[in-house]
Amino acid sequence: MSDALPAAAASTPVDPAQVRAMRAFNRFYTQRSGLLDPYLGSEFSLTEVRVLYELAHHAPCTASELGRRLVLDAGYLSRIVHRFIASKWITRTPSPTDARQHELQLTPEGRAAFEPLQQRSRDEATRLLAPLAPDHRAALIAALTRTQALLEPNTPAPSRTAVLRDVRPGDMGWVLQLHGEVYAREYGWNSEFEAFVAEIMAGMIRQHDPAWERGWIAELDGERVGAVFVVRKSETEAQLRLLILSPAARGLGLGARLTDECLAFVRAKGYHKAVLWTNSQLDASRAIYTKRGFVMVDSEAYHGYGKDQVGQTWELVL
Repeated sequence: MSDALPAAAASTPVDPAQVRAMRAFNRFYTQRSGLLDPYLGSEFSLTEVRVLYELAHHAPCTASELGRRLVLDAGYLSRIVHRFIASKWITRTPSPTDARQHELQLTPEGRAAFEPLQQRSRDEATRLLAPLAPDHRAALIAALTRTQALLEPNTPAPSRTAVLRDVRPGDMGWVLQLHGEVYAREYGWNSEFEAFVAEIMAGMIRQHDPAWERGWIAELDGERVGAVFVVRKSETEAQLRLLILSPAARGLGLGARLTDECLAFVRAKGYHKAVLWTNSQLDASRAIYTKRGFVMVDSEAYHGYGKDQVGQTWELVL
């Protein structure tokens, strides 16, 4: 149908089942990745390795800066620092800018102790990723990136990779699910709409003509986020159907890209006209259509999906 406007965010109580799921993942990952004491089979704890890492990559720094970065108790950090100084892995010198502070740096011996740990960590990450197929690796990294963005929303976002690809087995079920979830949450439409979309999709699958019809799935960092389809309405007319984006993918121009792919396909096939049907409240999608020259040719009020609606037919003469 459309890439609808985002719903307002709301703060809600955390489901205890979600808390249990989060804790279960933490236990799984720390065990699977070798992060439990001792760290990756070494003589160090994870916290001690993090101290060495910060000093290897962000030194010189003071103990207070180190504590803030790692969110460590000052007394606990002090014991680690004194142990590393005694082992000649760290030097402690007065700060040139603040006489009350001392700067910490790794010594050559400290770097020699840290480098094997860093390489062991790289090897462990490689071991976890190696058995996965390339698309599964991409999906995992995308999920981890998304997790970090959700937990640290003020962290600068890395560049994101958006691709449009052909429809694969399993995609149609996902498109149906996304329609049901988005329109129920953001417009209050009931299950009649999901049934309507299911009927459209069943007809598209059964009567699909690959020479004249096509669908696209939009992926963002390897995760499905949107879809659109072109079906043959007649020898001269093509119909755009089921344009949708997940809330996480809005504002990136993917709705426009999906529409442009449809129009490029329609023109390449020699259709004379592109048509579509939508609803009056779907402002984001209607803006995309208007910008590309579509004109509304019919409007009709009806009651559907538990709401009073206004359906619209739009056309683009090619």
